[in-house]
Amino acid sequence: MTVTALVPSPAPSPVQGSYARLAEVFPALRIRELAPAEQAPAGAGWVGAAELAAGGAALDAFLAWDDAQVLRDYGHRARPDVIASFGFHRYAWPACLLVTAPWFLERRVPRVPVADVAFQRARGRMAVRVREFACLPDDPAAGLAGARVVPDEEALRGEVRAAVAEHLGPVLDGFGPRMRRGKRALWGMATDEIVEGLWYVGALLGEEARAMAALDALLPGTAKPYVGTPGFRELAGPDGRPLPTRDRASCCLFYTVRPEDTCVTCPRTCDADRVAKLSAAS
Repeated sequence: MTVTALVPSPAPSPVQGSYARLAEVFPALRIRELAPAEQAPAGAGWVGAAELAAGGAALDAFLAWDDAQVLRDYGHRARPDVIASFGFHRYAWPACLLVTAPWFLERRVPRVPVADVAFQRARGRMAVRVREFACLPDDPAAGLAGARVVPDEEALRGEVRAAVAEHLGPVLDGFGPRMRRGKRALWGMATDEIVEGLWYVGALLGEEARAMAALDALLPGTAKPYVGTPGFRELAGPDGRPLPTRDRASCCLFYTVRPEDTCVTCPRTCDADRVAKLSAAS
């Protein structure tokens, strides 16, 4: 008689649903969770977040992609500090969503230290191992392994700020010397990445207003090490309808590559130009 061994089912993931929903509305980014003993992907364009934080050869290779892209698209090279700023943005924007998407969608906040995250930029893939997460007392996931229950929404927002800082702090240590910015300016960039990512995804989900309100509560302007508030405001379009915009806490320096073209949320972009850009895009 043959006896079939029973293989235990994997423990339910507290963030799998959020990452799947994110992929539905934004297929350019797909996040795969790693099993506890699974090795993070390597080679074939993958880079570990800890490698970027170390600031060595892996970061050199990562930024070479940005250098080549600017030369290809604009016909000239950008300054090294501008390339480093572009590279940081292209990593930090999706990395922040590892934390903010589950918070926004399911009120769960995973911890994602750099040792547990890898990124494949060309294919828009991230791999993450979630060992612990924070949630509210009435969350059905509160009894799962790795759950840390916090008392209320403000405490959960504190977990978001702490989880993003835990991840981006070391990454900024790696990128920072190349970006040639002070600590406040670097954390201004981090603040912008949190806001821009969730604001964009909130709009894709049809919940832009809720995302904006959540970000206003998350970043009131006094939460260190972050700098400033989300800076949301409204402009009136040609037909009188409101056009949401924001004022960035930092500058991405794209104007140094193409001076005649600034981002719609750049402090350098006047309101008249913002209205024109936003109206053309809608």
